[in-house]
Amino acid sequence: MADDKEFTYSEVSSHSGKKDLQIVVHDKIYNATSFVDEHPYDDPKPSSTQDLGGEEVLLDVGGQDATEAFEDVGHSDEAREILDGLKVGKLKRMPGDPEPKAVAQDDTPASSSSGGSGIGMYAVMLVGVLIAIGAYQYLQSNKDK
Repeated sequence: MADDKEFTYSEVSSHSGKKDLQIVVHDKIYNATSFVDEHPYDDPKPSSTQDLGGEEVLLDVGGQDATEAFEDVGHSDEAREILDGLKVGKLKRMPGDPEPKAVAQDDTPASSSSGGSGIGMYAVMLVGVLIAIGAYQYLQSNKDK
């Protein structure tokens, strides 16, 4: 199985061009060559030529550990599924390799960086419902008077 193949960091670092692009995310190796032209811009209308997006984002982290860049953007579940489809193996760490990026990994496939806001959203909804109930009871008590 291709997913079981191990690559060293030096092997991955030689795949950093548009026609041969590999990235490391959470110590897994992904061949992003076929996705370079499809990668969307973060901002559909960049405000300057320095705004990275599309293929530039991938080329910027090509042949490197892209974990931090991938997680900082807050990719959707769909993006994570696409990434899973590009997996070709795992990273075999060797002495002298760069340290892994210190980003917490959540192995649940349905997780995304927006998952933490779910509790906050429920709290806001609960407060809204409590205010609505209080307003209703207040209006009902004033209506009877």
